[in-house]
Amino acid sequence: MAAVDMDVPVEPESHIPMEEDLERQAECFKEQGNALYSRKDYSEAFNYYTKAIDACPRNASYYGNRAATLMMLFRFREALEDSQQAVRLDDCFMKGHLREGKCHLSLGNAMAASRCFQKVLELEPSNREAHQENKNAGTLLEYERMAEFGFEKGDFRKVVYCMDRALAMATACHRFKIFKAECLALLGRYPEAQSVASDILRMDSTNADALYVRGLCLYYEDCIDKAVQFFIQALRMAPDHEKARLACKNAKALKAKKEEGNQAFKNYNYDAAYQLYTEALAIDPNNIKTNAKLYSNRATAGTKLKKLNQAIEDCTSAIKLDDTYIKAYLRRAQCYMNTEQYDEAVRDYEKVYQTEKTSEHKHLLKTAQLELKKSKRKDYYKVLGVGKNATEDELKKAYRKRALMHHPDRHSSATPEVQKEEEKKFKEVGEAFTVLSDPKKKVRYDSGHDLDEDNSFDGGDFDANNIFRAFFGGHGGGFSYDNNQDSGPGNFFFQFG
Repeated sequence: MAAVDMDVPVEPESHIPMEEDLERQAECFKEQGNALYSRKDYSEAFNYYTKAIDACPRNASYYGNRAATLMMLFRFREALEDSQQAVRLDDCFMKGHLREGKCHLSLGNAMAASRCFQKVLELEPSNREAHQENKNAGTLLEYERMAEFGFEKGDFRKVVYCMDRALAMATACHRFKIFKAECLALLGRYPEAQSVASDILRMDSTNADALYVRGLCLYYEDCIDKAVQFFIQALRMAPDHEKARLACKNAKALKAKKEEGNQAFKNYNYDAAYQLYTEALAIDPNNIKTNAKLYSNRATAGTKLKKLNQAIEDCTSAIKLDDTYIKAYLRRAQCYMNTEQYDEAVRDYEKVYQTEKTSEHKHLLKTAQLELKKSKRKDYYKVLGVGKNATEDELKKAYRKRALMHHPDRHSSATPEVQKEEEKKFKEVGEAFTVLSDPKKKVRYDSGHDLDEDNSFDGGDFDANNIFRAFFGGHGGGFSYDNNQDSGPGNFFFQFG
């Protein structure tokens, strides 16, 4: 059988672009990228520079151009990679070294930036931009050094100042931002610190430093359980993060010690509570809010232990840490009331009432003001040496004793100064008895009314001798007094009936 010839189609020769075609295509993409860059359409310019690189990956200028575009998009880490690739392809590419230096500077790597600018100056010694940027790198290093020194000295405001100026040059440096945020937290400026940390976490949720600062803010705001969660998360991201480890340890210890103290107080073991609060205060002096509460708690335990002056000091310490802490003002005011320091009590209650205008605070303020007013007049109870609940018999007995003690005739041989003082006391004893032995006057006196405004009592015309005679004289055996030569001329001789 004869063989049949079959036509076999011949495949067309595959078109393989020549190198020159790719170079022309890459140049076209670059020109389009340049035009877009000039119009500030950086995202589209980036796309065209990428096409140019794909077409011709060995051209340093394409990487340099894309690096410039990435810098305008604030994508400095990617820009750094492109700049480094550009100078790897062409070590004499001056713009590549300059852009690499600027990326290092923006990322806070001043030493690396300086090396790049030095390379530019080797290639072009008169390059003004490289000279200026090299100076900026030196300035950045100095701010970083000053900030580290300030942190060691606990001068956190200095650190914030230095970091603000450093970040004006190193705009994309997370390390500087975190350093600033940590110091803001240590200064009690929690919202600012949280804002910085949260911004970084939105870009990089695994940033251990940002997680640590976020936890630190919560810790210092006395949200200890939430703080511990952030510290643990930071340690998962960076197991050797010492600051997070220490903060986590302190947070757990502080919470445990505070709760122990609270439980001891609830169990009426005030000595133990006082000691536990003292131990808690030693854990972390930087935790302002928690320590303010601990001082206030210790003051409460102190009042139960009758350590009123120490309780006042503890409340003052709490207020120094947190001048908005109403509970500390109220507790100190009560201690002032208990120690009869009414001026100070009124000041504290005024502060409280200005902050929280409640009926309870108004009542406390009025009570303190009344006690202050009462404290500025004569204390008739002290004059007679009796308590505020003294009976009628106790008042009489006290008057009898004090009147005899201070009667002017008993001190007729004393110096004029002593005579004058005793006469004054004798008069006060009579005033005190007159007021406290009269139920109506006593009620007005106890309620703080000014007795000088009472028409039934005129202290200015008061005669203590009339009270003395009415009390002792000529009424069936009270007292009699007689001139007696043995007792001295003009002296009274007192005889009990």
